[in-house]
Amino acid sequence: MTEPTPATPGAAANQAGATVRRIDRFLQLTADRGASDLHLACGRPPMLRLSGRLEAVRYRVLDERDFVGLMQPATPPELWQRFLETGDVDFAYEVTDLARFRVNLFRQHRGPGAVFRLIPSRIMTLNDLGLPDSLRKLTRLNSGLVLVTGPTGSGKSTSLAAILHEINQRRPMHFVTIEDPIEFVHRNDKALISQRELGTHTPSFAHALRMALREDPDAILVGEMRDLETIEIALGAADAGLLVFGTLHTNSAAKTVDRLVSVFPATRVDEVRGILSAVIQGIVAQQLLPRKGGGRVAAVELLLNTPALGSAIREGKSHQIPDVINGGRRMGMIAMDESLRHLVELDQVEPGDALEKALDKDSMRRWLTERGSDLPADVEDPAG
Repeated sequence: MTEPTPATPGAAANQAGATVRRIDRFLQLTADRGASDLHLACGRPPMLRLSGRLEAVRYRVLDERDFVGLMQPATPPELWQRFLETGDVDFAYEVTDLARFRVNLFRQHRGPGAVFRLIPSRIMTLNDLGLPDSLRKLTRLNSGLVLVTGPTGSGKSTSLAAILHEINQRRPMHFVTIEDPIEFVHRNDKALISQRELGTHTPSFAHALRMALREDPDAILVGEMRDLETIEIALGAADAGLLVFGTLHTNSAAKTVDRLVSVFPATRVDEVRGILSAVIQGIVAQQLLPRKGGGRVAAVELLLNTPALGSAIREGKSHQIPDVINGGRRMGMIAMDESLRHLVELDQVEPGDALEKALDKDSMRRWLTERGSDLPADVEDPAG
């Protein structure tokens, strides 16, 4: 890979429009190569994530002086100071006429590091992403809780943006988003969309969510349901009749239910299960796999609300959720492993990659073996 060359002012002006910063050259290269992420870490040259795999840029090994020279001019002064004090900060960075990037600065044992995640300038539609058509049912809801889940980097934000975009095209409603940071910028179309950013517009998800309830919303998007207080307010909002979207870092619908409930003390588990069973409308769990020929493709599990789902949640029988999904195929529900098999049948992913992401590895291995696929001897469980 070649060393990045200077970008032209028109293609890589910074968000203030004043100068071309050194980091913009690497971001131009990131976009030109079709990479999803740019990694900067002291002790290594810059690296790009291409089709899910890291590849080094032909550039010198970065030291702390290089890192500061690249990142300090691109970081808002108050956030740079926060990074120096805490060792971790998130923000959004935009290169005019190129793209927006979600940025995380962090410290590691060799020194500071940063990751830039490219946010496409055009919001992808549900069709663009190849998401199941039955997922559109979630865009027609008036109340309840919808969760989009998956490991870090699995495309949750992209899928949520597509869902919000679909609503924006069709429904006159007030949609409040709480994000860390704001990634996709939505224009007001049919809907009025108020986007708030953690750190810039509000001190925490819980505070912003509490304030959002006073802003006459029809729907709320919580960028990450990461603590008890946020989850409790979100459940309360859905129980009060609002439509609430949120994300969690789980890779299946069953694990999502368990994760939500486990946040609460044991004395409240029955209460929380009762509320969750009443408000849950859908769970979209997804994982990204390398696509044959380049790029990545999503395997998607879709769980929709049914009386059987409500009973399983209330009774603490989340292990029955796969059976609920299998019994709801006519409604458009899809199991994760079914989605993975479909991608193999379409010849879009390697059998070994599908096996690595499978929830029931024994069943997937048998199915792939019957197809005559060459498989690795052992595959670890996916993170959940």
